[in-house]
Amino acid sequence: MKKSVLISVLLLFFFATGAVSASDPHVNLVIIDGPIGPVSARIIGQAIASSVKDSAEALVIELNTPGGLDESMRIITRKVLNSEVPIVVYISPAGSRAASAGVFITLSAHIAAMTPGTNIGAAHPISIGAQMDSTMAEKVVNDAAAYIRSIASKRGRNEKWAEEAVRKSVSITEREALKLNVIDLVANDLRELLDSCDGRKVSLPSGDKVLKTKGIEVERIHISLRDRILEVITNPTIAYILLTLGMWGLFFELSNPGAIFPGIVGVICLILAFFALQSLPINYAGLLLMILALILFILEVKIVSHGALTIGGIISMVLGSLLLFESPLPYMRVSLVVIVTIVAATALFFIFAMGMAIRAQRRKVTTGDTGLVGEVGVARTPLNPEGDVFIHGEIWKAEADQHIRKGEKVIVKGVEHLTLKVTKYNPR
Repeated sequence: MKKSVLISVLLLFFFATGAVSASDPHVNLVIIDGPIGPVSARIIGQAIASSVKDSAEALVIELNTPGGLDESMRIITRKVLNSEVPIVVYISPAGSRAASAGVFITLSAHIAAMTPGTNIGAAHPISIGAQMDSTMAEKVVNDAAAYIRSIASKRGRNEKWAEEAVRKSVSITEREALKLNVIDLVANDLRELLDSCDGRKVSLPSGDKVLKTKGIEVERIHISLRDRILEVITNPTIAYILLTLGMWGLFFELSNPGAIFPGIVGVICLILAFFALQSLPINYAGLLLMILALILFILEVKIVSHGALTIGGIISMVLGSLLLFESPLPYMRVSLVVIVTIVAATALFFIFAMGMAIRAQRRKVTTGDTGLVGEVGVARTPLNPEGDVFIHGEIWKAEADQHIRKGEKVIVKGVEHLTLKVTKYNPR
């Protein structure tokens, strides 16, 4: 009985402590460092939902991005504009930037801030896939300009500058941004930012709220392992490496049926690669050339082409690698160093494998009846013309083209119906 009472008291204390802890004033912090894509949209969406659920005073998004996908940017800005928790976008640390999609996200925040040594701007939309004609490009620019004006207007920020960031790709420093009413604050660090936000009134869908952030506790929202993995594999270089490893795995499995492990690894890498490719600006001609390279390499194993298929596979892989990602943005392309390294490694492997195969074909046969031709043995009986010879540790029936005495050496000239055709061995 006493034990049950003690357990009940401990449980009540635990839940009471948890309740107090959950209700303690705090702000949440999430860090976005890299291109804006489906994964970063998911991370920010989860951070907003989590901040609403635990009644955070605000959510700080520490941002450093060169830009990203328009669709992902619009998902983020919609969530920020309709958030029931105040959103503070803080371009930090020093040396960071909010370019392209980052400009839209920053302007959509309830409070926009920058740290010294950062910049914002250059939001002109760029096609990262197929090239657009002039009419379509004009439509895209006009749409982006109208969208950023509406965001700036809702947050009471400089609409004219926002439109110039889209149309003219202007970019400014943190001091210029503050002077032009693009941002609200310049803060040296997160603590200074939160102290400066204290007492500011923000407008939420449910009504106005006055922030109480002076000296408040900061709780960092840690990105899950799943999202970290997804964020890594959506990097074009990583996606390319996964695609190549998948091709290698399938090649080894198909050329050595039953190996199993290479096939499993190859399929996993291909699935991850295709997941990444769906959010990247791929050129399908490049992808088809990569697949063709795999087919040619496999055929080289099955068909004797004396290297022609291997050369075709290498050429196809080089062209496919160069064409796979079609974008003027450096962070949406594969590093040329990586392409050269992987293609060179693949070429060296297949050239080595091809050389080994050619040498094996030219090597004298050492097994079966054919392997006996040219071998030297000893006559176990007189050959006149038939008799027995001892060769390769075995006794064979033999037929000689001349009389050979017992104990003399013979050399095999051929094999016919399990009978060796021999002649007297005359070493020179």
